[in-house]
Formats: sequence, structure tokens, C-alpha cells
Amino acid sequence: MLQRKITKRLEEFYSQKPNKALMIIGARQVGKSFIIEDFAKTHYQSIIRVDFIENPEFTALFEFAQSADEILLRLSALFGDKMIPGKTMIFFDEVQECREVITQIKYLVQDGTYDYVLSGSLLGTVFRDVVSTPVGYMDIVKMYPLDFEEFAWANGVAPKVIDVLRQSFEKKTPVDPFIHKRMIALFELYLIIGGMPAAVSAYLETKNLRRVLDEQNAIIRLYKHDISKYDEQNRLYLNDIFDMIPSELNAKNKRFILKDLNEKARFDKYYDSFLWLKNAGVALPAHVADEPKSPLLLSKSQNLFKLYSGDVGLLAAQYGNEIQLKILQHETSINFGSIYENVAAEELTAHGYALYYYNSKKFGEVDFLIEEGGRVLPIEIKSGKDYYRHNAIDNLLRLSEYGIEEGYVFCHGNVETDGRITYFPIYMLAFLEKKDFPDTVLYDTDFSDLNERL
Repeated sequence: MLQRKITKRLEEFYSQKPNKALMIIGARQVGKSFIIEDFAKTHYQSIIRVDFIENPEFTALFEFAQSADEILLRLSALFGDKMIPGKTMIFFDEVQECREVITQIKYLVQDGTYDYVLSGSLLGTVFRDVVSTPVGYMDIVKMYPLDFEEFAWANGVAPKVIDVLRQSFEKKTPVDPFIHKRMIALFELYLIIGGMPAAVSAYLETKNLRRVLDEQNAIIRLYKHDISKYDEQNRLYLNDIFDMIPSELNAKNKRFILKDLNEKARFDKYYDSFLWLKNAGVALPAHVADEPKSPLLLSKSQNLFKLYSGDVGLLAAQYGNEIQLKILQHETSINFGSIYENVAAEELTAHGYALYYYNSKKFGEVDFLIEEGGRVLPIEIKSGKDYYRHNAIDNLLRLSEYGIEEGYVFCHGNVETDGRITYFPIYMLAFLEKKDFPDTVLYDTDFSDLNERL
């Protein structure tokens, strides 16, 4: 079974008896249902799964329901003895097919007889049609394909190895050469397989890249089916954009150019299609920041962006031309820069960062900008041997008005520091994680001194 980080989030949430439901959202086929069922089986005496795709008739459970008692009565008619008060997890799956669940979950939670968990895909594309969302009664967590650390666990890399690598990242000290070489090889395998659980499992079970590609192509077909099913008005635009992600990333500036879709294309005409792909988890947009200073959101350009695939394995499958073998054989005729950047976009997104990049005719282009602790950190992703060349970051470091303290370059080399630039192995993208806001932030002050002025 694939070990996933989100399992810890489930355990923490329900151990606190929060009087809330938890909804896990994410792209199709990232493993939401499997993880939820596995968690429920080990923590509850009984689990009831209500899948609105497999059983569309279940939507009738919520039609014209006036109270939690009414819904629970209908559920008991279907599941009877499985509904054990205080010991049952009720799992509403694929809730995008039954939006009434989202508005009714408040009353079920308030009833308090059972625990509830929900999952859904494409929810960002349908939330706008929901009459009322249950603020205060449901937390939402986003799930992604396996990140590189989870992929390493799946391939037998022991926690102690990950711990040693994390220490090297934090202390900026070189990795043992043997371990470094093997981790680079594992990372190259990740470029091919990606993080979709079906593809990862196919590899672990068979070691056959043909089987992996079959699984990836099946997921791509499913995504295209979703496009035609959920957005009939814009599905032609969506299909065009989805199909163009590989070629646009492989272009010189990697920026998505609307005229490549249609010579007369206007951004406002296609905006909903880009938003749909983002909300569905199929694509990851990285917007240009006009200035490399915090907060980056203030200088974000809405209509200048790069568009990455939600999973690097699916991107490799879209490229075709046996690119999987070419990656493993290190074929020099192929430009792997777009694939390496795509992994970086995935890792940063999964670890809590918004995606930005910087592009200036005068100073050059930096692949990614991230924010941490009120400061901006420029990041370059290098797939080749010329990773010591990074003019754009050098230029930013020379500009005192932006106060940028250092830059990171992720590459094939070992850990190395040269002035204000640190070179990290590409697999150490796994250790860039946005720090959570502390659980407790106390701020106590006394304004009684104002009284002395009267």
C-alpha cells in the first residue's frame, strides 16, 4: 500500500473530535477514496461509503430533505445495521455529483451521531453553483499526486535516509556521493512515472514502463471525458489548452501564448477555461510577478503565466516519442528543462507555495519566486550541466532595493554554496516546505495608558 502524508492529516483532524466534517478535494485519480477508506477501516468499527458516481440514485437521499433526521432515516433504510452511533464513519464520495451534500453537511455534523468525511474532484468548478457552503462545519484539504518524498517511500527508501538528506538540505552540507547518485537515478524515474497512484502501483508491481504508460493514458482519457462532461460550453477550448501544455512548456519562453491557440484569441474569452483546468487540478498556473518583492500577490499579472501539468508522469505520456526511455538513457538531443520545471511546480504547490516567476527584458527570467517569512527567494531549475550559469538570479541579488538575501539552484550537482547562491540536488525540492502559521499566536497589550491622558 502506498504511504501518503495526508493520512497524518486525517488522524490529527479526527483525534481532536472537532464537531466538523473534513472534505478532501483534488484531481481525479490522486488516491482520495482509497486513503479515506483505509483510514476509516482502521479507526472505526463501521464505514458507510456513499459514492454518487457509482450509485447516482443516492442523490435522492438529499432531495427536499428538511433536517438531519430525515437524511439519516433515509440512510438507515439503505445501510441498516452498519450505522452504529459513535463508531461509524460516513463517507460521501464524488460529492461534485450531489452538491446538496455540501449545504446539508452542517446539519448532519450538528446532529453529532456519526463522523463524516467527503471527497470530490472538480469541486472548484462547481462550488460557484452551491447555494450555501457550511462555514465553520467543514474543513477542506487539498490532495495531490505523490510528491517525490512519497515516491521515495514507495520505492523502499528508508526514513533514516530521508532524514539524513533533510539534514544536508537544512545545514547546506554535501550528500554522500553514493546516496546522491542513487537519489538522482530515483528522481529520473519519478520524471517518467510521476505521482498518480495507479501509475506508481503499476511500476512497483510489474517494473514494466509499458504498463505505466497504459495507466497514464487511461487517466488522460478520463480527464478529457471530464472536460466534455462538466464544461460543455467551453470544452473545445479546454481540450485545446490541455493538449498544448507540453508544447508550450517546451517553447523557448515556456509562457502560454494565446495566439498559439487562435490568432484572434482574447484572454477574457479563454479565462474560464484556464480557471477550470486549475480548479480541476489538471493544470498548475505560475503567474509572472512584475516585481520580486513581498507580497508577490500585489505584483501578480493575471494574464501572463506558464501552465504546468498537474503530474509530471502524465506530461511525459503526453510528449510521447518514447521520451521515458530517452530520459533513462540521458539522451542529449532532448531538452528536459520543461519536465524538470514541471516537477518543481508540483513540489512547490503540494508544499503550500503559490507559483510565481519573474521575467524582465533587462534582468532576465527566474524560474520561480517563493515567499517565506516575508522574504522572496528566487529559484532556478537546471536539467543540464551548465548549472553554474544563472544570470537572472545574479542580477536580482545585485539590486539592493529588493533586499533579496540569497538564491537557490536545483540541479544534478551535490550541495554547494558559492557566495549567496546555494546549489542543491534536484531531489531536494522535496524539502522546500512552507512553514505553517503557529497554532497559538498570543498578542497581549494594555491600552489603559490612554486613560492617563484625560
